[in-house]
Amino acid sequence: MVGVMFTEIDSEDRAEIVSMMLARASAILRRVLNDELFPQISISCYLFPDDWDDDISGRPCNPVLDLLTRKQPKRLFRVIKRMMDVAGSALALVIFTPLFLVIAVAIKVSSRGPVFFRQQRLGQRGVPFVFLKFRSMYAGNDPSSHRNYVCELIRGETKCKTSKQNGAAVYKQTADARITPLGNFLRRTSLDELPQFFNVFKGEMSLVGPRPPIAYEVEAYDTWHRRRLLEAKPGITGLWQVNGRSRVKFDDMVRLDLKYASTWSLWLDLKILLRTPYAVLLGEGAH
Repeated sequence: MVGVMFTEIDSEDRAEIVSMMLARASAILRRVLNDELFPQISISCYLFPDDWDDDISGRPCNPVLDLLTRKQPKRLFRVIKRMMDVAGSALALVIFTPLFLVIAVAIKVSSRGPVFFRQQRLGQRGVPFVFLKFRSMYAGNDPSSHRNYVCELIRGETKCKTSKQNGAAVYKQTADARITPLGNFLRRTSLDELPQFFNVFKGEMSLVGPRPPIAYEVEAYDTWHRRRLLEAKPGITGLWQVNGRSRVKFDDMVRLDLKYASTWSLWLDLKILLRTPYAVLLGEGAH
């Protein structure tokens, strides 16, 4: 078996390019092999990760490629990580129950709409799930401005903005009319993220991992960006959150996610969890 990998085939004429490559390879093989050997040769071509299963949004449908079966942590460590997630999320839900009630009342009093914001996000290997946050925006808002900004950010076409708090560079919408006054406070303090402990308890997320993207974000991803969906379960906190959050460019955020996946250990998770409260209190990059 011989394999050749071509990177960054990103064109509207991909099907034509692939067809031309296969035809050329077949012609060369037919020229150098005899009539007995050539029929024994099988040539196949896969586009990854653009061949995605339509039945399960975002999940690559090609099991031939080894990108989904790369070496995983030992089963014992995976079990321990899951036990940490269950214990940590359950403890957090118990401890923060009074705060949940206070925030829920404040949201209902300050603006019309539900307490929780529910949104479909993509988890590990593109499996969709319902992502929970405390609602920080006015109900019935138009998400198109966020979609346009995020897609430009991913493509590197947007300029950094300046934080009103400390003048630092920020790669995020800093003046979003959709956000309520209470929502601004919840976002700056990261209190809007607390309901994600339910996602962790259910196994859809982990305490530590990459942030789960929205489907339209993934559509704007470059090929290498999609690795962050394949190599780790999404988390509430991670290397990005404790290293500046919105002060980090998108490509650098992806690099932090891939670094986490490639160097993962229980000790790394513990270090990130211990650094997270300080990052939240400091509020660096939170908007």
